[in-house]
Amino acid sequence: MKRYFSLLAAASVIFCVAFVLAQQKPPLRYLQSIPLPDLKAGDFDHFAIDLSGSRLFLTGEANNVVEVFDLKANKLIHTIRDVDEPHSMLYLPEAKQIWVVCGGDGTLKIFNADNYALTDTIKLALGADSSVYDPANHLLYVVAGGEDAKLEYSLISIVDTTTRKHVGDIKVDSGNIEALAFEKNGSKLFANVRDKNSVGVFDREKKTQLASWPLGDLTGNTPMAYDDVSRRLFVVGRKPANLVILNADTGKIVATLPAAEMVDDMAFDPQSKRIYVACGGFTVVYQERDADHYEELGRVPTGFRAKTAFLAPQLKRLYVAAPRDKEKAAEVKIYEVL
Repeated sequence: MKRYFSLLAAASVIFCVAFVLAQQKPPLRYLQSIPLPDLKAGDFDHFAIDLSGSRLFLTGEANNVVEVFDLKANKLIHTIRDVDEPHSMLYLPEAKQIWVVCGGDGTLKIFNADNYALTDTIKLALGADSSVYDPANHLLYVVAGGEDAKLEYSLISIVDTTTRKHVGDIKVDSGNIEALAFEKNGSKLFANVRDKNSVGVFDREKKTQLASWPLGDLTGNTPMAYDDVSRRLFVVGRKPANLVILNADTGKIVATLPAAEMVDDMAFDPQSKRIYVACGGFTVVYQERDADHYEELGRVPTGFRAKTAFLAPQLKRLYVAAPRDKEKAAEVKIYEVL
C-alpha cells in the first residue's frame, strides 16, 4: 500500500511538472491589438489576406462593413460599407479584387482592391454565407439558401471567378450548412450539414452527393478544415464542444479531443501540422502527431466572443477578432505563433 501511495505521489509530481512546463510554453504569444471603437456590438465572421500588399480584410457581419487593415502599421486604413451582412471573403491578387459574400441580400460583391470601388455584383440566394475557393479551376463554392432564406433546402453555388458567372449549384437536402472544404487531388467537396449532425460528401464535377457521414453525439458542427497529406477532415462542434477527426476516405472518426464553447472558426497549417480553433473566449491549438493521433498544445485566452480567427503562417501570426463587450471596444488581437 505504501508503495502504491509512493507511486501515486510520484505520478502527481510528474503531472504537475508537465502541466507547469506546458503553461510555460504556450503556442501563441500576444503582441498587440488594433482597436475598432466605431463598431457597435455584434459578431464578426471571416478574414481574408493580401500578403503582397500587407493588408488584412475582416467582415463585420453585424455592422455591415468590411474592415481593411495595414499589416505593417497594424492599423485600420479603410472601411467598405456597401455590404449587407457580409460573411466570407476571397482576395484575388492577380485581378486585384475583393470578393465579399453578403447574406443579407444574397449577393457576391466584387470590389476593386486599389480604390475599394464596387465593380460587379453576382446574385445568389438569400442567406449566402460560407465559401471555399478552388484556385486550380478558378471556382468559388458558396453556401446559400436554407433556413436564412426560408427554404427547406440549401445550395452550394458555384461561381467562375474568371468570367464572374454563376455556373451551377449543388442542391442539398438541408436547411443549415456551414463550412466547406475540398480535396486538391480529387473531386470530393465536404460540407458541415448542421441540422443533420453530419458531414455531406459531394462530387464537385458531377454536382451530386456521394455520402453522409454521421458525427455521433456531436451537434452544432460549425468550422471545418482538411489535411490533404494525411487525408483527415477536422470538424468542431458546439455540443459537446469537441474536435473530431475523420478519415476522409471512409468517414470513420479516428480521434476526438475537447475544444471550448462557442466555436466558430478554425485553421490548419500543413507545414507545422497544427490546428487552430477559435472559440468564444479561447483559441485552442492542437498538434497532429500522425494521421490518427493528436494532442492539445494549449488554449490561449482571446476575449469575449472572439471566435473569428485567421492564421497567416508566412507571417507567423494569428489574428483574432473580438466584438464589442459593453464599454470595451471591438478589436483585432494579434498573436505570434511560437
